Amino acid sequence: MKNFSNLYIFTFAAVLVLLVAAALSFTALSLQGRQQRNREIETKRSILTSLGVTSTVDDAETLFAKYVKGSLVVNPAGETVSEEAMTAQDVKEQVGRGADRKLPLYKAEIDGQPYTVIPVAGKGLWGAIWGYVALQGDCSTIKGVFFDHASETPGLGAEITTDKFRTPFAGKRIYEGGRLVSIKVAKKGTYTPDDHTVDAISGGTMTSKGLDAMLKDCLTPYDNYFKKQQN
Repeated sequence: MKNFSNLYIFTFAAVLVLLVAAALSFTALSLQGRQQRNREIETKRSILTSLGVTSTVDDAETLFAKYVKGSLVVNPAGETVSEEAMTAQDVKEQVGRGADRKLPLYKAEIDGQPYTVIPVAGKGLWGAIWGYVALQGDCSTIKGVFFDHASETPGLGAEITTDKFRTPFAGKRIYEGGRLVSIKVAKKGTYTPDDHTVDAISGGTMTSKGLDAMLKDCLTPYDNYFKKQQN
């Protein structure tokens, strides 16, 4: 049996580690473009879902180009600061604070009717939650919503992704008496049907609270923009 010196063993191991690392790096770099495209397609599908348009991986880009007419970034004064929503199809968060806050949105049109789609992001029980809220032309009435999460509990908080939870948002109004009130996610057992409230998730109290706060925090900064569309 041949004996190898410690130096030989360490050198061989180091070279092997470097070769494996190089191979992994090459694989990661070669897949980067595909991963980015997959993220973009998934985001487009999410936006389309909020608009009530069913899509697949194969037709999402075609349908997105058909219905989504453009994107903007506005400031809290309701003024357009850019006609490209941060160049992104994967925008999930507003950027900045105060008067410098940048607020992305998407403009869509279906069967001649205009819609505005707002990205929202917040925190659930275990991690990030996010989604899109599609508003009708009056920027007051909800057309539809899409929500997703990073790590909410299956069968409980994770139910925010289901049609059963999302469907009741359609037709709800985020304004009351000229004031932006958002949509309240009522605690289970306390829900009373009205234009501004949906029922919470059974057993998902903390996720429901997080989603309630997310909607309020993310929609309120658009108040001036929404009011300009209503005038």
